[in-house]
Amino acid sequence: MAGCSAAWRALGRVIRWWSRSLTGARWPRPLCAAAGTGAFSPAAITTTRRHLSSRNRPEGKVLETVGVFEVPKQNGKYETGQLFLHSVFGYRGVVLFPWQARLYDRDVASAAPEKAENPAGHGSKEVKGKTHTYYQVLIDARDCPHISQRSQTEAVTFLANHDDSRALYAIPGLDYVSHEDILPYTSTDQVPIQHELFERFLLYDQTKAPPFVARETLRAWQEKNHPWLELSDVHRETTENIRVTVIPFYMGMREAQNSHVYWWRYCIRLENLDSDVVQLRERHWRIFSLSGTLETVRGRGVVGREPVLSKEQPAFQYSSHVSLQASSGHMWGTFRFERPDGSHFDVRIPPFSLESNKDEKTPPSGLHW
Repeated sequence: MAGCSAAWRALGRVIRWWSRSLTGARWPRPLCAAAGTGAFSPAAITTTRRHLSSRNRPEGKVLETVGVFEVPKQNGKYETGQLFLHSVFGYRGVVLFPWQARLYDRDVASAAPEKAENPAGHGSKEVKGKTHTYYQVLIDARDCPHISQRSQTEAVTFLANHDDSRALYAIPGLDYVSHEDILPYTSTDQVPIQHELFERFLLYDQTKAPPFVARETLRAWQEKNHPWLELSDVHRETTENIRVTVIPFYMGMREAQNSHVYWWRYCIRLENLDSDVVQLRERHWRIFSLSGTLETVRGRGVVGREPVLSKEQPAFQYSSHVSLQASSGHMWGTFRFERPDGSHFDVRIPPFSLESNKDEKTPPSGLHW
């Protein structure tokens, strides 16, 4: 496992180099992995005839060809069935369908004049959204153990449809991926991604490109669960080279103790854009409800962790939940990070709205086909 982890860390360095070196690259390029480990070989990306050194290759494992890299799309979008390598977390996946989101980037808006600061420390500057493509994807189950410390693989959750108003369930290996995080590749394998839903959702058709087309079950599942899967708004802000991206999702409403409780899930990605090592120590949330309440939440770390963001592992992604006794609200706050010398600094969490669906239907109680 130690060797596998070393290969995984090395992959992250190569992926970041790969993303910066797209111009003038010679395509296609082979993509290989150590058989049975899900650990990609940086050396083998250049040529299948080169072997990993013993320090990077898990003992007793050999390299097997996974596929061939394609030229990433600068324009347009990827189709259903596109195989890819995640440029940040390094897992293999397949595109199910795209989402057209509105990206509110406060870094872009920072050049505009700001109004007076509010008590939460956020300027009240106007941030205009722009259209940005995200994808609903499946994660290869073989890679989940290698990314679980950096990105939750059961982050897409739903309200259970029964009397327990707080019960949630998750679909393992389901994720949302931004267009620029997709490194596309092709494979001759008819089942290149190991996930229980792969063959249920996709059909191999060698006459198509990519050669995996949507089954009727995928189209039906997307239509029936659209309100609870839909990605509409993305919020982003950078403080001292730490970029925070927030994506909120409305989950539905439940009745509890003669009142309505509205639920949201929010996914947060933290990225260190610098080479300095930092560690997340505390979170500070302000949660405003349309009912007029303002709640403050402080605590150590996030989801029980205090992740370290370094040059080798620059990103961490997690999901959490919030409930209000009102149909809408807002959230904002800060993350406190620590430097190696013991000093601290606060990173802003971009403010985002919590909005419910006006024409709400009952949230799903399982996978609807």
